[in-house]
Amino acid sequence: MRIGIFVLAARFPGQESGRVLADAVDLIVAAEKAGFDDAWIAEHHFMSYGVCPSATTLAAVAAGRTSRIGLGTAVSVLSTQHPVALAEQAAMLHHLSGGRFTLGVGRGGPWVDLEVFGTGLERFERGFAESLDVLLDALSGGAVAADGDFFRFREVRMVPQARLRPVVACTSGPTVALAAERGLPMLLGMHIGDAEKAAMVDAYGGAAHGGAGGGHVAAGVAHVADSTAQAVRELRESMPAWLGPGLAGYVPVDDRARPARDIQKYVDMLTRIHPVGSAAHCAETLLRTAEATGIDRFIVMMEGIGEHQRILENIRRFGAEVLPLLSG
Repeated sequence: MRIGIFVLAARFPGQESGRVLADAVDLIVAAEKAGFDDAWIAEHHFMSYGVCPSATTLAAVAAGRTSRIGLGTAVSVLSTQHPVALAEQAAMLHHLSGGRFTLGVGRGGPWVDLEVFGTGLERFERGFAESLDVLLDALSGGAVAADGDFFRFREVRMVPQARLRPVVACTSGPTVALAAERGLPMLLGMHIGDAEKAAMVDAYGGAAHGGAGGGHVAAGVAHVADSTAQAVRELRESMPAWLGPGLAGYVPVDDRARPARDIQKYVDMLTRIHPVGSAAHCAETLLRTAEATGIDRFIVMMEGIGEHQRILENIRRFGAEVLPLLSG
């Protein structure tokens, strides 16, 4: 089993974004010391839910502060940037980190980012497969050219070159099928439970057509305390202050309605299905998910408690008390 932290750079009320970003790098350094295998970084724009607008930039800083831990993006949003430019950044990180970098990409959402960055709603709704294919060509270790609906350019040779296999965030059947057809691992979000994850893994297997498959990653929330009741209580008290204004930051680019969540019910669901509890409970939860889904790679968001020193202690304690229970 491979366990990493999922870094959102979550900004709680009263916190300053620049400080949150600096603290996020400290979390990755602490995770390496605590024995975690990976640290994957999220990209968000114009919101307090996560204040890191460039996961690749933060990964580059973290690469210079660490020596062992794997680094990834969860995810770099493909709908708002050029896939060749993203491939160039990924290739740089691959070489500069000594091969520790994994590129995770996703479609993103119908948010105002599409307007601000000029890619438009069509790129989000129809262009993801084409964007992904251009990205894959650019990460094939050679040249890339395009003659599609969204990208048209003459052949160029990638400098630097790298052969990388991205991970694709999947939240719908068509994206699962796309990842399967390309033989790319899935990244499954923290908003779904074991049954839904297992169904998506099964759907992937049915659509893979002999592709590489495997290597899927599941995201979750983690918090360890002396008892499960205490861990749940602490997150129920702290997370709504972040999630309320944070999720409100998702602003649609058009007139479509934005999905609404009951924040307290959402927190209750997250603490129920993810490793939140005593060390034994956290380990049992991860093992149960692995057995139910066949997934053995996890990234866990540990910032739910809100205060930097308490997050660092959560990481240290998870490493000391939970990870040994998963190593047998």
